[in-house]
Amino acid sequence: MPSPGARRVALVLDALRHGWPIRVGGGAVLLAAETGFASGVVAPRMLISAARAVTLKLANQREAAVPEAPVLIRAAEPFDLETARAVADPALDLVHPLKGPFAAEHIDDVEVARTAMELARLAGILPAFLVDPGLEGDIQNVSPADLAEWKDTRRLQIASRARLPVAACEEAEIVAFRALDDLREHVALVIGVQDGDRPPLVRLHSECLTGDILGSLKCDCGPQLDAALRAMAQEAGKGGWGVLLYLRQEGRGIGLVNKLRAYRLQDQGFDTVDANNRLGLPTEARDFPVAARMLELLGVHSIRLMTNNPAKVAALREVGVDVVERVPHRLPPNPHNVRYLKTKRDRTGHLL
Repeated sequence: MPSPGARRVALVLDALRHGWPIRVGGGAVLLAAETGFASGVVAPRMLISAARAVTLKLANQREAAVPEAPVLIRAAEPFDLETARAVADPALDLVHPLKGPFAAEHIDDVEVARTAMELARLAGILPAFLVDPGLEGDIQNVSPADLAEWKDTRRLQIASRARLPVAACEEAEIVAFRALDDLREHVALVIGVQDGDRPPLVRLHSECLTGDILGSLKCDCGPQLDAALRAMAQEAGKGGWGVLLYLRQEGRGIGLVNKLRAYRLQDQGFDTVDANNRLGLPTEARDFPVAARMLELLGVHSIRLMTNNPAKVAALREVGVDVVERVPHRLPPNPHNVRYLKTKRDRTGHLL
């Protein structure tokens, strides 16, 4: 059974997706700017990201260094939902010029505000809220401690497993992982015969609907997935084995809808990092402890990691995974992802 705190987080995430009000840590009532639907609602203040506050000329350089950090703002007139959505979504900046003046206010409990922003990201919505919208009735409550409980990777367990011949290798098994209070179901594909004495070739692959399924040329996710499976099949042919961890963390953890919003900003000239940050979302929001827990449940403790990202090696080592070797990907670029690959090299430290 899910713990009470984790259950409260699950209920709050559902409330945010449906546009229902929430309260974090006993603070003010919050209504998500993107999904809120209460008729005629107005609020004196908004909670937005530092990245959006920069657009409003309200954040200093120190605050702007953490784009997803919370900023509390007030305007000359109360915010209604239409105004709030224009403040929240950078794609609307040219359509709805922002009406000020705006002023930043002191946040009494920064941890509560940060928790609200993270809950919005986990719900896959824009990180912006009406504060004290004057709503009554059923309000979902949650605390920062509840969120920490929800993130506890011990909740993740193996739900099912089955033999799954795949095109790369007929000797394969798929293993599904699930936490009762989390809708995301991660999977592992074990290629070849598991051998506890040999570190497997492992690829952490974050879900990419556009690249993995639709063949998007904007990224290199699909080719990396195919190359990883081929490399693991080759390992199996030589008596080794491999593990593909397919993590349900679309868009580096910002969700599919927000990833597509970032694509729209890229069409306006922003690179992948700036597009995420302009939305008030982190550059990197993937949950690497989940991957470590999956490996633990599979009985895997030492791995050869297939990645071009040294930060991924460091993140796994930090949570207790013994990465004995980094195995690079070598894939040719295409005209549509050249800038994307350069951004990964120049701004997120990938070795290409």
